[in-house]
Amino acid sequence: MSRRQGRATYRCAECGWETPRWVGRCGECQAWGSVAETSTVTQTRASAGPVTAPAVPIGEVAAEHAATRASGVAELDRVLGGGLVPGAAILLAGEPGVGKSTLLLEVAAQTARAGRRTLYVTGEESASQVRMRADRTGGVQDELYLAAETDLGAVLSHVEEVRPELVVVDSVQTIGSSEIDGVPGGVTQVKEVAAALVRTAKTRNITLVLIGHVTKDGSIAGPRVLEHVVDVVLGFEGDRNSRFRMLRAMKNRFGPIDEVGCFDLSTDGISAVADPTGLFVEHHQQQVPGTCVAVSMEGRRPLLAEVQALVALTPSEKPRRTTSGLDSARVAMVIAVLQQHGSLRLHSQDVFCSTVGGARLTEPATDLAIAISLASSTYGRAAPQGIVAMGEIGLAGELRRVRDLPQRLAEAARLGFSYAVVPTDRAHGGPRHRGEERMVDGLKVIDVPTVASALHLLGFHGAITAAPDLEVR
Repeated sequence: MSRRQGRATYRCAECGWETPRWVGRCGECQAWGSVAETSTVTQTRASAGPVTAPAVPIGEVAAEHAATRASGVAELDRVLGGGLVPGAAILLAGEPGVGKSTLLLEVAAQTARAGRRTLYVTGEESASQVRMRADRTGGVQDELYLAAETDLGAVLSHVEEVRPELVVVDSVQTIGSSEIDGVPGGVTQVKEVAAALVRTAKTRNITLVLIGHVTKDGSIAGPRVLEHVVDVVLGFEGDRNSRFRMLRAMKNRFGPIDEVGCFDLSTDGISAVADPTGLFVEHHQQQVPGTCVAVSMEGRRPLLAEVQALVALTPSEKPRRTTSGLDSARVAMVIAVLQQHGSLRLHSQDVFCSTVGGARLTEPATDLAIAISLASSTYGRAAPQGIVAMGEIGLAGELRRVRDLPQRLAEAARLGFSYAVVPTDRAHGGPRHRGEERMVDGLKVIDVPTVASALHLLGFHGAITAAPDLEVR
């Protein structure tokens, strides 16, 4: 192999950004003093070398070795597309304290309980601290091996000695090697450590799960190559003030990336939540103005969540617009559309919008529920009992169809709701002014073309009373 003389480059120790000249501030992550000189050697020609195994027709490759195995945690299997795949490398990232270690300790315990040897490597806690958490969550198993190491060579030696089927590393940023330049957690260390662990997992057909840190803006810390070398990237998220946690797949070579897993984090550990809808719908003793139930799609799972709004007169020249669990930009857009096309005067009102139970609703399909809750609070009248609303609002006041409408309606019907207000399908029959009704699984579905007609139908239009077929009971 021929080489030519190396040239000096400068690399950021925080994010791996490279530049041909030294600068005091990284042009990618904006960190000060993190750019240092590195020497790179450019390879100009590569020669043929030995092969690991001869190439064979794809039909002769055995697929049994990549069959999924249940992890023992149903919601994780749902997100992964069936379970853990031997030889797969999985990266789980999330904010500090969200429950990453608790979740993977539960996965390790369930795998060991099924008779498959598991190795849990902790670089952030001592072995006794992990044992205390395992005692609290019921995770002490004979086939679960625990090692507290921060050196890459020691971790690989443990893998060699224990010969596990599942390896959990908590976390990849705490593991370092004396043979690699930089400090543990740096770009070079993280890249080389992850590559070595993934290579070992592929060679020995071991399922590898790495815990990764996130930066203050929510992105995964370390070089982007870390997300490329692994097979699956999972994001674990949740509100600190709520026990509810959600697991999302951002990359998955073995299954879908639009699935979401739901968990309940408590002092006794973490448990799967198969039906999370009840966490986000308040059960009022009587009808309350300013509320409406929306149907959001979290991956392939329809999720019902209550939207609450409060509209109050303000003495301030600049009214407040406060949101919690909702996209503030979309709420501001809905308020503008209601003022222009819904005859609501909110320019002198404080507006507060939030969700129940810490749910985060960001998709446009929740626009109509936000509009109904705002109108209900403005007029001081509750929406009809047992009603859900879904639809995206356009700037002209029209309602646009939402995806997966049959699944949303089926979930609302399953939970006992009576009415659903949805956008008119203009491709089948054209727009209509008054709502037309149809029955879907015992649910009365009312099609409306615009947000103004939806408010008119529900009685939120000046002094107009509610429509007879939606009489408030």
